[in-house]
Amino acid sequence: MNIVRTAVIGVGSLGQHHARLLGDHPKSKLEFIVDTDAKRAEKIAKANKANPAVISDSSGLIGKVDAVIISAPTQYHYQIAKPLLESGIHCLVEKPFTLKVEEAEELIEISKNKNIVLQVGHVERFNPAIIAAAPFVNNPRFIEINRLGPYDPRTAHIGVVLDLMVHDLDMLFYLVKDKVVSLEANGAKVLSDTEDIAKVRLKFANGCIADVSASRITIDKYRKIRVFQPDAYVSVDYAGKSVKIYRKKEGVEKMTSLTDIKIEKPKIPSAEPLFYELDNFLNNIIEGKKPMVAGEQGRDAVELALQILKNMQF
Repeated sequence: MNIVRTAVIGVGSLGQHHARLLGDHPKSKLEFIVDTDAKRAEKIAKANKANPAVISDSSGLIGKVDAVIISAPTQYHYQIAKPLLESGIHCLVEKPFTLKVEEAEELIEISKNKNIVLQVGHVERFNPAIIAAAPFVNNPRFIEINRLGPYDPRTAHIGVVLDLMVHDLDMLFYLVKDKVVSLEANGAKVLSDTEDIAKVRLKFANGCIADVSASRITIDKYRKIRVFQPDAYVSVDYAGKSVKIYRKKEGVEKMTSLTDIKIEKPKIPSAEPLFYELDNFLNNIIEGKKPMVAGEQGRDAVELALQILKNMQF
């Protein structure tokens, strides 16, 4: 298989970009768009060289495509993904993977039994700034992550922990490479019935501490991660796609001034993160590889998010 027959389920604010990129990708033949809004589905299908025929139920894709992107609301991920995986269709499920750990584990088991790709859409793993920064991260001792932005009524049904912070929980597992042994969580409901702001402190088994903040009551978008480790301080701007690494200059044993610090600025790839994610998904299917962000990683992020919500003080 060199060309993967694809479909996108749910073409809202994010799904439409999945369709755009799959419609142009040389390893994808975008076949169908599935959405509860038939007119929107037809419009996006025509714009991205897909079949304009309206498929209102995702089960109608069985036998017609090799892979799907599930970008529907989170509460429908499990019920959409299960029959597709059982039919042998490769799935990329947007984050958060599921709303229950048990559902995530069932989908993982199905994908293993069917020997098919199950990937989870933690797109920050494919952020060019993270790709550039990751090789410089070594034995982090303290990590600070802030993901702040304006209110979006479309996500009012889900709080910031599962909607926004879940990205950074996955990133922490990726960078720290150990399990969480304790946590403290605080939050507040300001504009909705779920938490609109959350601050969490996590302690990992290897001693690393992480402070993570997420908010949807901030006017401007601010998405940064700072990693402090024995040999360097690594600063990453998710949104601005920039990286700076601060180190003592060679030969400097004791700091006397800021002139003893050298600053490195790695070259940042130019492609958009979603392209990298979809390219990885297609290559995993064609080459039979396990995704970097597989169902297990999606489950781990959801499990930690649910633990945070269970322990959150309001």
